[in-house]
Amino acid sequence: MANALVVKAASLIGAGDIAGAEFALVSLANTEGDQALVEVLEELRPKDLLAVIREFDSSKESVVNLLITPEQFARAVVVEKLYADKTHQHLRGMINAVIFRDEDQTADFIEAIGNLDGGCEALIDYLSDRDEEVAHFQLYDTFNVNLNTKDDAVDRSEVCDNDWKELTWLLKHEHPDMFEQIWPPLKKQAEIRQRLEAEQELARAALAEGVAPAESAAPVSKPKPRSRPDEESAL
Repeated sequence: MANALVVKAASLIGAGDIAGAEFALVSLANTEGDQALVEVLEELRPKDLLAVIREFDSSKESVVNLLITPEQFARAVVVEKLYADKTHQHLRGMINAVIFRDEDQTADFIEAIGNLDGGCEALIDYLSDRDEEVAHFQLYDTFNVNLNTKDDAVDRSEVCDNDWKELTWLLKHEHPDMFEQIWPPLKKQAEIRQRLEAEQELARAALAEGVAPAESAAPVSKPKPRSRPDEESAL
C-alpha cells in the first residue's frame, strides 16, 4: 500500500496535479492514521514532498504540513532552490506554516534545517528581503534601523509574529552557530543594495538638473606615482 501510494503521488506530482497528490496522501491519514502518512512521506523523494508542502501556508493548511517531521521537512527545504523563485514567497509561506505549528517543535525544525548542507542558504533566501533589518538586529538586537543602541533590544515576546522577526530572534539567541553563517551574507547583500540605491539616486538627481550622470561626479585627481630611491634626482 505504501509503495503504491508513493508511486501514485509521484505520478500525480509529475503530471502537475499537486492537489490530487495531496488528497491521496491525506486520504491515507484519514483511513489508516497519521503514522501511516508519516511513513509514506519518508519514502517520497524530497522534491516530490516539496512540491506538495510549498503549495500550503498558514492561511491554507494541509495535513501533510501538520504531520511532516523535522528531518523530512529539512530535506524538502534545501531543494526549494530548484524552483528558482526570486520572490521566495512559497519558501517563506511553508517555513512559517511548519516550523511555528507547534512551539515545542520549533527548535527541532530549525536544527534539522541547519544540520543539512544548503539549510542555512535556504534561510538566507527566506530572509533575503529583510537583509537590512537582520544585519541591524545582529548589531543592536532591534529591528528598527533608526535605533543604534542595545538599550532598545527586543525579547521574543515582542516579536512573536510566527514570521521572519521571530525566526531571526530565535536564530540569534537560540541557534547562534547558524546565525553566524546567515547574517554575514545578508549584511553584504544589504550593503550592495544600499550602494546601488545611492548610485541610482545620484543619477536621478543629475538627470533632474540636466547633467549627464557621468558629469555629475567630481573629477578625481590621480596621485602622482612615488619615485623609487634609485630614481630620485641627485640634485
